[in-house]
Amino acid sequence: MRRMDTKTTEKTEEAAVRPDSGSTGAAAVADGADLPDELREDDRDADREDDRDADREDDRDADREDEGDADFASDEEAGDGAAGVTAGPEGTGVGVAAAAVVSAALSVVALTGTWTGRVVAERETLVGQIKTSGTGTPAQQISEIYGDAWHSTALVNGVFALLAVIVAVLVLTLPRRPLWVRATAVAGAVLGGLGLLLSAGTYFDLFLSLPTAGS
Repeated sequence: MRRMDTKTTEKTEEAAVRPDSGSTGAAAVADGADLPDELREDDRDADREDDRDADREDDRDADREDEGDADFASDEEAGDGAAGVTAGPEGTGVGVAAAAVVSAALSVVALTGTWTGRVVAERETLVGQIKTSGTGTPAQQISEIYGDAWHSTALVNGVFALLAVIVAVLVLTLPRRPLWVRATAVAGAVLGGLGLLLSAGTYFDLFLSLPTAGS
């Protein structure tokens, strides 16, 4: 009897255990059925994050391209501006250099005399001879024939000297010029001033007065 009771008890225990194992298997199956949904949700989240990262990367690339285009455009504008600034002073510098050379040449001409001054002097001599022919006194002849010719030459040379000084001063007032241009302008101003001084002294008989008839 004891053995039968033992077998009955074991069967009862096995029957009690079997429903638990079945329920556990069902729970496992249920849990297994839930796992794919979670994995799908995780995959969706990962896809969304990947899309966001891709969008951010595209935005960054677009920003970099925009910045590169803006830098390139600014470099081109700066290059054009620099080219314009360089071309402008270069053209102006040639004119200023030429003006400095012209001032020096005018000053030299004022000191040595010009063909224009010679022609004017000869004309004054001829007019003086016409005026004093047969009736003029020696003093009048000296004044009309020689004095007026000398004064005319001094006047013409003085005009050239004044032009040389004006051009040289204009060149010297301009800023940032090469050293040789300034040196040439200074030479033109000095020689022009000297020529102007000599012309004024000759015109007003300060250095050499007209000779008199009795000398």
